[in-house]
Amino acid sequence: MADFTAHRHPVLAVACPDCGKRAGAWCIRPSGHKAADFHASRKAEADRVFIDQHGATASIERTADGWRIDPHGLGDPTSQPEQLALFEEG
Repeated sequence: MADFTAHRHPVLAVACPDCGKRAGAWCIRPSGHKAADFHASRKAEADRVFIDQHGATASIERTADGWRIDPHGLGDPTSQPEQLALFEEG
């Protein structure tokens, strides 16, 4: 089970489908250098896994010590569709 509060960034809780980096490791570019951002497919996978584990109304919030999951953070997901993608830019 992915732990979204265990890493420097919640997206690191899942492996990257693009570059194959394991959970906890940053994405890499094709040249082998560290990527400046996560691959879009990894963000989408993190969204999918987070929602599967915690439900569509949950959110994750930055705290002084790391991250905290709020099971009711998004309220009614049908009234806030722009907030359903937790990790994707857009």
